[in-house]
Amino acid sequence: MDTLDTAAPLGATTTLDIKTVYTKVIWRLMPFLLIAFMINAIDRMNVSFAKLRMAQDIALTDAAYGIGVGVFYLGYICFEVPSNVYMQRVGARATLTRIMVLWGLVTMATAFVTSPEQLIAARFMLGLAEAGFFPGVILYLTYWFPGALRGRITASFLMAGIMAGVICGPLAGAIMSHLDGWIGLRDWQALFVLTGLPAIVLGVIGWFWLVDRPENARWLNEGEKKAIAQALAAEPAKVHGRASDALREPRLYIAGVVYFCIYSGSNTVSYWLPTLIRDFGEADMKNIGMLSALPYLVGVCAMYLLGRSSDRHLERRWHLAATLMVSAGCFALLGLVQGMMTPSILLMSLGAAAALSAVSLFWTIPPALLSPTGAAIGIGLISSMGHLAGVVSQAAVGAIRSATGSLYLAFDIMAVVLVCGALLLLIGIPARVLRDRRLPQE
Repeated sequence: MDTLDTAAPLGATTTLDIKTVYTKVIWRLMPFLLIAFMINAIDRMNVSFAKLRMAQDIALTDAAYGIGVGVFYLGYICFEVPSNVYMQRVGARATLTRIMVLWGLVTMATAFVTSPEQLIAARFMLGLAEAGFFPGVILYLTYWFPGALRGRITASFLMAGIMAGVICGPLAGAIMSHLDGWIGLRDWQALFVLTGLPAIVLGVIGWFWLVDRPENARWLNEGEKKAIAQALAAEPAKVHGRASDALREPRLYIAGVVYFCIYSGSNTVSYWLPTLIRDFGEADMKNIGMLSALPYLVGVCAMYLLGRSSDRHLERRWHLAATLMVSAGCFALLGLVQGMMTPSILLMSLGAAAALSAVSLFWTIPPALLSPTGAAIGIGLISSMGHLAGVVSQAAVGAIRSATGSLYLAFDIMAVVLVCGALLLLIGIPARVLRDRRLPQE
């Protein structure tokens, strides 16, 4: 493998050299992070499938379920910013290991809840355990990758969450169809146990595999470390120079509200899709699991193509706004095809894929607004504001479902929220403040 000349400036290196360095970094870090995020997403979404069977066992209503999946984000928000700030002190390796082991333990313990109140408490504890994982990884990526690569890297990372949706449905359907009674557990209990264990194993592996920053990596030579440092140093000046200054930047809060709107849509899909498919007229668990994978399959393709296009043109705002409008349109049309399985699935697949793709597009924007010193607080704050949507939207959807017996009104409201997010983005965050640069010689 070619290496960079440590005496040569980054701008003088060849395209092959810098690409070789980042290919090495990608193959070292990204497989682990992708698998971790897949497991993370599965351990969030598994409750949406467990609900279909556990509701009768623990007397779980739709309203209580909505509170349960929403309170997860309340716990998450409480520790999200502190976790990100603490990660800068103790390092990514220790932080991510701790988070993965704890959320795996809580997921397995959820198998033994016996009442709605216990489920709500378990979901709150899961939020506490997971807090800091997603914003921590987003921050971690800024230690390694410049803005010109961050769109496709972020898209690849978030694509793992979409792939988790492809896997989770068929996996949950298979476990709940075949493992009822396994070691004395009900089908939904087996689901929590078997999906929680991998997080613990991966967390232990992470302690030995991850490295905090490029300068600490023994698997990089000095020339490669210097090339990465120069690529990061070539980033244009950001809005802030001190960490505390980030909290006084209005665009930070605008970005947080935009993320709130985006997350309202994507989060509703994640937790209510199996219930919605059952409302379409499908009752078999295996079929529900397979059909639930379709929006995520479409999302994988959309996320990849949109991430590449956004990086190629170094344009973020209109890519994201157009994606939000497509999702809103599909959600708004769902009520018009009520009772028709095929068009309902098609609209849901496209709308869900757009909503999920919008998340990866969004996360190319905050690093362009923040300095390295303000990134930990800024990214954590934006993520916390977005995750507040998990508390509000899930409680609202559960209440609407209990009151009307339908999810269509809830998706109409989500459509309006997504449109508001698109407009706020275009008005509140001007293109001139997003100043990514291409890699040298790219």
